[in-house]
Amino acid sequence: MSAAPAAMKAAVCQHGDFTVQDVPRPEPGPGQLLLRVVRAGICGSDLHARQHADQLAELAGELGYDTIMRPEQQVVLGHEFLGELVAYGPKTRRRWKKGARIVALPMVRHHSGVHMVGFDVHSPGAFAEYVVVQEAFAFEVPKGVPDDVAAFTEPLAVAWHAVRRGDVGRRPAIVIGCGPIGLAVILMLKASGVKTIVASDLSPTRRELARQCGATVVVDPREQSPWTAYKQPGPVGSITEYANFGLNAIGTMRMVPLLPWGRLVRFGDTIGASPVGPVIFECVGVPGILDGILAGAPLLSRIVGVGVCMEPDTIRTVLGLNKEAEIRFVFGYDPQEFAHVLGLLASGRVDPTPLHTGTVGLSELGQAFADLGNPELHAKILVDPAQP
Repeated sequence: MSAAPAAMKAAVCQHGDFTVQDVPRPEPGPGQLLLRVVRAGICGSDLHARQHADQLAELAGELGYDTIMRPEQQVVLGHEFLGELVAYGPKTRRRWKKGARIVALPMVRHHSGVHMVGFDVHSPGAFAEYVVVQEAFAFEVPKGVPDDVAAFTEPLAVAWHAVRRGDVGRRPAIVIGCGPIGLAVILMLKASGVKTIVASDLSPTRRELARQCGATVVVDPREQSPWTAYKQPGPVGSITEYANFGLNAIGTMRMVPLLPWGRLVRFGDTIGASPVGPVIFECVGVPGILDGILAGAPLLSRIVGVGVCMEPDTIRTVLGLNKEAEIRFVFGYDPQEFAHVLGLLASGRVDPTPLHTGTVGLSELGQAFADLGNPELHAKILVDPAQP
């Protein structure tokens, strides 16, 4: 008789409830590694998946991913993690010693296809003692990086991808919503050298965290508008202001005989000297926020949609048309961005410790999810499966 598969403890989610159970320990397949979980972060996506699994499955199905979790299934969540290398599967390069600390993109490939770790019964997540990852997407954590810091590699990679796609350059950046992803965006904006970072949130606790993460201007939107809380680098506050600027500038240039004023205008666009609005990061993910941004933002703004809105939303496109606003939606990251963030953490250029407001064991996961609904209690909670 063959030996029974090894067991492990895991926080199993079914119909939105967590129970700690003994479940079979996953075995690494071809090209995979088995990790002992050291830390796992609770993500906003986990909160959505727990409460809105049906909606998530419908959306994923439209995108061609038909094995994502359903409420009635028993799923182990957790896609942000740090682990210690325990075993290699077949057809692996075996480049690291056992015990090496590893972070990885949460995606694995089985014979049934590619699956997202922590969102699928075919790829259990890291709210457990062990997790399987793909060797090709795994990276060793350099010595000297604390466990609680290395565990932030994945969420910071999401933020870095948003900042990179935002292409801020010398423009001001405005972050609407200072939850975990908004705070992570602020950290990455600071690391990329952005000089003006405006952070807006209703919560005094999160506004203070935004300051600690590097925001240069912090506002309570009930008392001050984020659109006027900083010095705007040009006449982009309103259509009339912009039109008046154009009349004055073009009128002055056209008074000079033979001056190629049209070429000068285009040259100004090329070198970035023309008026331009801020880059705005929407990190709330609630219906109405995007339309509110279009209504209040300066002309020629670029809006980066980062917050996950699980409900249908409506925007007045005429606002975007008249302001020539640009909207870019972002999702995830690529392996190079993931590795880049790990390098930033190792160098000390990014310090995510202000985000870390608590650590819990598997048995405390349900309460931790509830606590994360109160912005005055927590920003980011890590899970330590070894903790009672």
